[in-house]
Amino acid sequence: MPAALTRNSLHTRWYTLRRPAATDAPLNWRRWLLDRGSLTQHLVHASQGRFRVEVVRQQWGRASRSEAMTLNIATRQRVLIREVRLIGNDQPWVFARTIIPASTLTGKQRQLSALGCRSLGSVLFRDPTMKRGPLQVSRLQLSSGETAWARRSLFFLANKPLLVAEVFLPALQQVNYRKK
Repeated sequence: MPAALTRNSLHTRWYTLRRPAATDAPLNWRRWLLDRGSLTQHLVHASQGRFRVEVVRQQWGRASRSEAMTLNIATRQRVLIREVRLIGNDQPWVFARTIIPASTLTGKQRQLSALGCRSLGSVLFRDPTMKRGPLQVSRLQLSSGETAWARRSLFFLANKPLLVAEVFLPALQQVNYRKK
């Protein structure tokens, strides 16, 4: 977990969006939060190709209570936890945490355990079986005292779930959101 996030940052309360604009986030964050397309593609475009994925950690562990409830799994069930920084123009723009139940990592989805520095989005948005659940948003407190906006959603590949949370870091505020 990056130093900017407090230990409990991702164990906050999440709000499911029932309407597309149902968040009190400022407009410049709303565009990032509400877009259901590939975040990776937007970041590559915004950085004019100066984009990379930095793996913070990837290990087997247990999901938080909130994550387990969202995935509809037992809290004691083993999951693969992947945390990365999405870096554009040499600045960390997004911290992402993915929770993948062991039962998801079978068949073609086994590739999710060996992404290395490839983005998860490069796999998700190319898979014809991919379905995305509703977006949930939250405002988090960073250790610096700043607030950050975050979103998370369930993805299903061949009906197998994984949970992705993305925290939009303060440096991203300087980046103009533009659809390709």
